[in-house]
Amino acid sequence: MAAEALRTLIVDDEPLAIERLQILCAQVPEISLVGTASDGEAALRLIEALAPDLVLLDIAMPGVDGMAVAAALDGKGQAPAIIFCTAFDSFAVAAFDVAAVGYLLKPVTPDKLSRAVARVIERRHQIADAPAGESFIEEFWVPHRSEVVRIGADDVDRITAERDYMRLHVGQRSFLLHQTIGELERRLDPDRFIRVHRSTIVRRAAIAKLNHDGLGAWHAYLDDGTELKIGRSYRDAVREAFRPTKKGPSASY
Repeated sequence: MAAEALRTLIVDDEPLAIERLQILCAQVPEISLVGTASDGEAALRLIEALAPDLVLLDIAMPGVDGMAVAAALDGKGQAPAIIFCTAFDSFAVAAFDVAAVGYLLKPVTPDKLSRAVARVIERRHQIADAPAGESFIEEFWVPHRSEVVRIGADDVDRITAERDYMRLHVGQRSFLLHQTIGELERRLDPDRFIRVHRSTIVRRAAIAKLNHDGLGAWHAYLDDGTELKIGRSYRDAVREAFRPTKKGPSASY
């Protein structure tokens, strides 16, 4: 058994799905299986009794479904990490809201399970090493074509609002996330992200320079050449954040 083996509980209402996950878990050295549950109510009882490190959780179950289980655990001290294992990609946004560490579409493969478990272990290290305080978003899970993909927060260059959705710009690609800009801003680390407009949030490290046109209008230029208008109500905060005495992009004052 690996030194960092995660005590793991499988939750699924289909016996064959449980059996398949048991076989997969046996192939991942970082997993130590402690039990299984076939419904949400039993899962919550076993989580309380066994205090697992990880729950491999189905979503579509009768009665108390997987989302309800995750919501009941969200915010509790010493709550297990959750990796959703589901046949549906339509719950990815809700999974983001309950801070799931992984979202795997069935049939789950050994490689994808191993990568998700590695993220759980990495996050445990980050939490152990981090100072006490508020926890900010480190990754996004977003639907993309026929799968759900993980995007690290530090890979996002900018975020733009499109009605009830946010578009995450990652290099030359972009992904839609169902979230309002106000909700997202509160969950992003202000030392790494800054709002420059009512519809735009930018990763600070992606800003190459600030400039004004001499008539009062300010713009931010990103490393990739993108030009963004800085909203009037955000201008002072942005200029203060990037004053020449601070480490950051150059500014033409």
